[in-house]
Amino acid sequence: MAFCKGLIGLYFYMTSMVNRKIFIILLSTLFLVNSPCFAQEARLVNINISNTRDDLLIYYSVEGAFREKSKNAILSGAPATFSFYVTLYKVRNFWMDKNIADIKVTHTIKYDSMKKEFTVQRPWKNSNPVITKSFEEARKLMTKIDSLKVIPLSGLDKGSRYQIRTKAEVSKITLPLYLHYILFFVSLWDFETDWYTIDFIY
Repeated sequence: MAFCKGLIGLYFYMTSMVNRKIFIILLSTLFLVNSPCFAQEARLVNINISNTRDDLLIYYSVEGAFREKSKNAILSGAPATFSFYVTLYKVRNFWMDKNIADIKVTHTIKYDSMKKEFTVQRPWKNSNPVITKSFEEARKLMTKIDSLKVIPLSGLDKGSRYQIRTKAEVSKITLPLYLHYILFFVSLWDFETDWYTIDFIY
């Protein structure tokens, strides 16, 4: 049986902080829950990790989450919620990997046909919703994770190996009765990406 391999990137990331350097070796590969030969259209792209002086951060986007029918469903008044999952493990050679961070964040979009504007809520990023008349801007906000704090650097051990696993999905949607007729359209753009992993040494 043929195997499909997805290699997102291999590179060295180096940054300095408070008289010492952090060397992070990134090897981004598909976490093979399902063969990528049969992967859904939606997938994670531009996955990267970085850091400030105090925190470990992750960045990525979801590609293929929006199609024409999903746009029509939103314009008809259906709210949509995307959920993003990030887990961080400390890799141990002779023991099970230790889970040291488990994060779930959500993005929600709702269209107001009277005002002809989209409201996008990303509570982890800003308590105030973003309101825009541009669907393209709303789409980018819905599908992008940028500078999400995973863990304080003080929680990492120098020289240890770690693994970040992340995925995205559409959450279950509860609609008012008068919107049930568009459930068919909503079902056409349900998605759940494969798990992706990033291995690094702190």
